[in-house]
Amino acid sequence: MIPMTLAEIADAVGGEVDDTAQDSAQHAGLRVTGPVVIDSRLAVDGALFVARVGAERDGHDYVVSAAKMGAVAALVERPVRASIPQVVVGDSEGALGRLARSVLDRLPQLTVVGVTGSSGKTTTKDLLSQVLAPLGPVVAPPGSYNTEVGVPLTVLTADESTRTLVVEMGARGVGHIRYLCGIAPPRAGVVLNVGSAHLGEFGDRDTVARAKGELVEALPLGGIAVLNADDPVVRRMAERTAANVLMVGESVHAEVRAENVQLDKTGRPSFTLVTPENPSGAGVALKLVGEHQVSNALAVAGVALALGMKPDVIASQLSAAKALSRWRMEVTERPDGTTIVNDAYNANPEAVRAALKSLMSMATGRRTWAVLGEMLELGDASAAEHDAIGRLVVRLNVDRLVVVGEGARPMHQGATLEGSWAGESVWVPDREAAEELLTKELRAGDVVLVKSSRDAGLRVLGERLAEAAPAGEGTA
Repeated sequence: MIPMTLAEIADAVGGEVDDTAQDSAQHAGLRVTGPVVIDSRLAVDGALFVARVGAERDGHDYVVSAAKMGAVAALVERPVRASIPQVVVGDSEGALGRLARSVLDRLPQLTVVGVTGSSGKTTTKDLLSQVLAPLGPVVAPPGSYNTEVGVPLTVLTADESTRTLVVEMGARGVGHIRYLCGIAPPRAGVVLNVGSAHLGEFGDRDTVARAKGELVEALPLGGIAVLNADDPVVRRMAERTAANVLMVGESVHAEVRAENVQLDKTGRPSFTLVTPENPSGAGVALKLVGEHQVSNALAVAGVALALGMKPDVIASQLSAAKALSRWRMEVTERPDGTTIVNDAYNANPEAVRAALKSLMSMATGRRTWAVLGEMLELGDASAAEHDAIGRLVVRLNVDRLVVVGEGARPMHQGATLEGSWAGESVWVPDREAAEELLTKELRAGDVVLVKSSRDAGLRVLGERLAEAAPAGEGTA
C-alpha cells in the first residue's frame, strides 16, 4: 500500500483513531508503510492489520499477535487492549473496501482491468499479468482473490509504480460485481462466459448473466468491454455498456479471432491470432493445456490490443506465458510415464466437459482415466448435470471413470445407462477409496484427469497421485 497516516486512513474509512493507552492525537500522524493484512501471521514491520469478524474466527483476538509480528496499527470494530493504535469502524470488511478505493483514487496513472465469467477467470488473470508486463508493472491477485475481501486486498498492493491492476471479480448473487466495481472501477472489462457455475445460488442462467454483466455496466465512456463472441449470452452484453466493445472468439462475430486451432500431443493449443491491425495473423503456441485456453488467450489479446500493444508482441507474450495458479490443468509427468492432470480447484459442467476433451487429446493411444468428484452449487440441476457428464465420459471413450462421493454418484449412473460395462465406471465413497483403487490399478503410461469442485477435495488426491512412487519403487 502507498504510505498513509493513521488520520488519513481514518478519514478514508469513516472511522476514528482510538488509543486508550497512548496519545491518540500523536498517533494520528503515525504512518502505515507496510502491507494491509487480514492474517496476523502475515503482518510485517509497518503493516496495518484488519480485524474481520468471520464465521469461525474473530480477528480482534489476533490484534496483539499482529502487533508482535510488526503491525503498527489495526482496523477494528471495537477497541482492543494492545500496544498499537487502532482505527475503529462499524464494519471492518466494508472499511477495507473504502480504504482500497481511497488508495486507488491516489493512483491516476493506473489502469484497472476487471475479469469475470463462470469459468476461466483465474487463468485469464494470470495470462494478463504476464502479457501486459511490457506496459509496466502489473498487479494481479494470487490464486482466486475475487471476493469482497480479496479484491480490496489486491488493490492495496498497488503503488505509484503500478501501471495495470488486474482484478478478478466473482459473484454469489446480483449486486456483488457492482460492489466490487465500486472498490476498483475498471477501465477495461472482460466477460469470458456465462455457464452453469453457481446455479444453486443464482437460480438460472439469466440471473447469472445479469450479475456478470454488471462489469460492463460499470465501464466508462471511452473504456473497453472485451466480450466472448462465441457465447451468445455474453455477446448481448454489448447493449449494456457505454464503453467501446471488442468481440473476441472463433466465430464470425469476432474482431479478434483464433484461426487454425490445433492441439499437440500434450494437449497444448496453437493458433493464428487474427486482429484488425494484423489480418494475416501472428502465431501463438500456448504452454497451457486444453483447447478451452484459446478463449482465455483471445480475451487477453483483446485487452492488450485495447491498451496499445502490437499483435506480434501479444502473440509472443502469450506463447511465453506459464500457468501460475495451482490445480488448474496442472500436469505432472511421473517417472514411470504416467501423466496426472490435477484440475480440481473448481468444477462446473462446462469446465468438466472441456477438461475431458483435453484428457482425450492427450491420450495418443494411452489408457485414460477420469477421476471426477462433485460439481457443487448446481441447485436443482445437480442430478441431471452429473448424469450428463457420466454419459459424455462414455461417448468420449474414456477408458476408466472413477466417481468419488455421494453427490457425484449420478455420474456413475449416467455412464452405466449410456453403456459403460465391465467395471469401466465405478463409484467410490471418498477420496481415500479412490486413492486405494488407483494405486492398485494404474499402469505406467496412463493419463489421469482429477476434476472436482474445490470443496470436494480431490486436488489433494491429484497431488498424492502426482507424488506417488511408480510401482516397484518403494522406499528401503
